[in-house]
Amino acid sequence: MSSFAQFWQQGDAITRGVAALLMIMSISAWVLIFWKGWLLGRVRSDIARAVPAFWSAPTLVGGRDQLAAFDREGVLRPLLAAATSEPSGGTLESRGHLASQLTRRLRDALHRVLTQLQFGQVVLASIGSTAPFIGLFGTVWGIYHALLSISAAGSITIDRVSGPVGEALVMTAAGLAVAIPAVLAYNIFNKRVAACEAELEGFAHDLREMLVDDHGTHTTPES
Repeated sequence: MSSFAQFWQQGDAITRGVAALLMIMSISAWVLIFWKGWLLGRVRSDIARAVPAFWSAPTLVGGRDQLAAFDREGVLRPLLAAATSEPSGGTLESRGHLASQLTRRLRDALHRVLTQLQFGQVVLASIGSTAPFIGLFGTVWGIYHALLSISAAGSITIDRVSGPVGEALVMTAAGLAVAIPAVLAYNIFNKRVAACEAELEGFAHDLREMLVDDHGTHTTPES
């Protein structure tokens, strides 16, 4: 810590800017890691409880109530709302078979839910891919700045070079320390989002099949 303080005092505006940028990236990454870990945990728990509760309900209205009770993050209710909504007449959306209309509405609702679940992934990926290079830039600039200071002093020895160079290498380590958690979290969250996506697609498919079958049963003429 004392070496970093000394490096901060000896550094110029660019060196301090790089250090501040890495600090902001680290804070942003950890905030996203804790928030998305909590959010995706709740979503998976909601899906695991809400879907069985919905299908165990005797009626569609009862299933909607069961879904609302367990779907805290609102990832299932948009699918049900899209499936049970009626398009306005006289539009292209209202034309075609019921199955095609349901597929279109459920697909659009699923895309909106997945966009909600994937929020922050781009930030984690960007931090994980750029932080090492930002740290490396800070190291190169710090070494260059240190060598200029030593050269201005008029005498160059191993002792005078090793200290500033070693302190500048801290920036590379800082870049890696910021990037590694972001990359690991990005990969873990991608896997969890993919698992949620599979569950949501299954629910949307089953919901579509039920509504199409109900419509066919109700519209079939009596023999």
